[in-house]
Amino acid sequence: MTTLAPTQPALTQSSMAQALNAALRDSLREDPSVHILGEDVGTLGGVFRITDGLTAEFGADRCLDTPLAEAGILGTAVGMAMYGLRPVVEMQFDAFAYPAFEQLVSHVAKMRNRTAGRMPLPITVRIPYGGGIGGVEHHSDSSEAYYVHTPGLHVVAPATVADAYGLLRSAIASDDPVVFLEPKRLYWSKDAWSPAAPAPIEPLGRAVVRRQGTSATLLTYGPSLPVCLEAAEAARAEGWDLAVVDLRSLVPFDDETVCAAVRATGRAIVVHESTGFAGVGAEIAARVTERCFHHLAAPVLRVTGFDIPYPPPMLERHHLPGVDRILDAVARLQWEQ
Repeated sequence: MTTLAPTQPALTQSSMAQALNAALRDSLREDPSVHILGEDVGTLGGVFRITDGLTAEFGADRCLDTPLAEAGILGTAVGMAMYGLRPVVEMQFDAFAYPAFEQLVSHVAKMRNRTAGRMPLPITVRIPYGGGIGGVEHHSDSSEAYYVHTPGLHVVAPATVADAYGLLRSAIASDDPVVFLEPKRLYWSKDAWSPAAPAPIEPLGRAVVRRQGTSATLLTYGPSLPVCLEAAEAARAEGWDLAVVDLRSLVPFDDETVCAAVRATGRAIVVHESTGFAGVGAEIAARVTERCFHHLAAPVLRVTGFDIPYPPPMLERHHLPGVDRILDAVARLQWEQ
């Protein structure tokens, strides 16, 4: 008797935008409590077309356009969640979310604690963030440090097509509020992915090693992952073998995976787009130093955006961490004995 192997789902070249759209569609289809709201998410399908076609399929009461009032959008979501719904809020651009920050900090992050666990707020706040698209001021911020500093919020940032789907599905299903940072310049990146058999990523809070290495470990997330992988390939010409860890989740933070990868090489560099001073990289460097001190052959370094307001489009290539700056940091590690 011949046993046939199970048929593997066909892989197709899909973009991150398509994967996010599929995650929203599947969440709406499977859970009637899921509602999407934000500026232009309905008829237009969002500025980046992430919600394209959802209003036509599920109706304007499930995917609805709102006024241009971010504080009001998130305040509405708080009320919806208090009455048993699972709102998914889109903030059109990263810096546009700041007017809603008071709602996020004062209510969304604190309601579960304030009610001794009786009233969680299962709100997902989608924030397109980061640079690399030639955006003008207020359209290229990396604001993750504000959110990770707020107890009560989960903060995740996908860097691949599959993770965009899986992390968003898990974020929407979470009973805790999740700030979901979507790297704008990766919206149109493509990868082989099976939309016929996608899967959530559970639990939130697990990093993944994208590349093994022995010389040093690059710790990164979101839009900086492709840059780190490119730097790792370029480093081979210098005789360096770099590991690359995709954090995926900033809160909860995966100390186990990160520290294991750093201990294996004895050297670490944190790479992210946001400014360096008091940025997420500073916290990661501190955690790694505390937990891996006796394994480190050199101080933990950071390669970040400069400590300036986001520059005009013609200058952003100098501002964002690139391959050369990462390799310069790796060279410094070799001398720090």
